[in-house]
Amino acid sequence: MQSRNCCASADELTSFCQTLLTELLEHLRAIEERIHFIEISIHSFMKRSALCGKIAQIPGIGPITATAIVAAIGDARQFRNGRHLAAWLGLAPRQHSSGGKSRLYHISRRGDTYLRTLLIHGARAVLRFVKTKTDVHSVWLQQLIARRGYNCIAVALANHNARVIQALLSSDASYVARGIAAWLTNSRLTRAITPTGLRGFCKAMTKLVEPAP
Repeated sequence: MQSRNCCASADELTSFCQTLLTELLEHLRAIEERIHFIEISIHSFMKRSALCGKIAQIPGIGPITATAIVAAIGDARQFRNGRHLAAWLGLAPRQHSSGGKSRLYHISRRGDTYLRTLLIHGARAVLRFVKTKTDVHSVWLQQLIARRGYNCIAVALANHNARVIQALLSSDASYVARGIAAWLTNSRLTRAITPTGLRGFCKAMTKLVEPAP
């Protein structure tokens, strides 16, 4: 008698679990359909927006990042320059001056966390594939990663991309990569990354990819 009750309980539990799993599966399918619809909407907006199209040409800036930045910033002329946008996003290092000496610390991490995360992840995506490339730019980035670390260069590249975005959104300029090989031969390049922080590197990176005049 007891064994029959156990079997009946097992059958009821199995039936109950099947019902729950079926509901969870339907819920997951609904989420997938919603994600697919949102992706289509984002790509559709990308095609219609000239601003999104401009900044999406920057390596590390995809459709999600481009649409999010344009939606949040819009007219970037409200920022005096690219550094102000980078600081607004929390990508600029904190600075402390005392006795005529200026010290740079970690990035402030202020501002929009979502946009900052998108820019940093985009920079990580760029750095992820430089190991398999042999062009001058990729080799140079490999050397910087070996010297200063992966995370430091990812944040610095995100800072640089923020400055380029400000330049593109605040003018009619179009993105174009130019002058990379000549710039990399500059002897000052080896001193761009300093132990004091990211400022030297960020200044140097602004020349890597410039908006067309």
